[in-house]
Amino acid sequence: MKPFTKILVATDFSDCSVEACAYALTLARKFDASLQIVHVINEPVDLRGFYVPHISFDQLEKEIADGAVSMLDSFCKENLPDFSNFTTTVVSGVPYEEITRTAQEQDASLIVIGTHGRSGLDHLIFGSTAERVVRSAPCPVLTIRLASSN
Repeated sequence: MKPFTKILVATDFSDCSVEACAYALTLARKFDASLQIVHVINEPVDLRGFYVPHISFDQLEKEIADGAVSMLDSFCKENLPDFSNFTTTVVSGVPYEEITRTAQEQDASLIVIGTHGRSGLDHLIFGSTAERVVRSAPCPVLTIRLASSN
């Protein structure tokens, strides 16, 4: 078994991501590992070929990226208050592809990701990023699902 030295935590800022971060933090402390916190801006449909008055797509993309960086900073301050061995990354693209690509590039030894536990029509429509990461990851993946409140 490869030791956990670099743990990649994928976040969409949901409650599941908060829980996944807590698990990753516990593992990082136990194994003296670093954390790589990554957020993927889901690549929108490119409308640049269409005329849409008064909208600057470059400005919109910049504002989305700046907002994501700010949210990621806040996420880390809230969830890693007394832990300093981490880096952050914001990328754009298809979430599961970017998570696995980042894990490969960073030589991650573990990916920790929250899963919303969708089923039925929701799963069919939205799919499961976590499931796709599990299928394509270059390393082990720990998926975290929130306990049901029922």
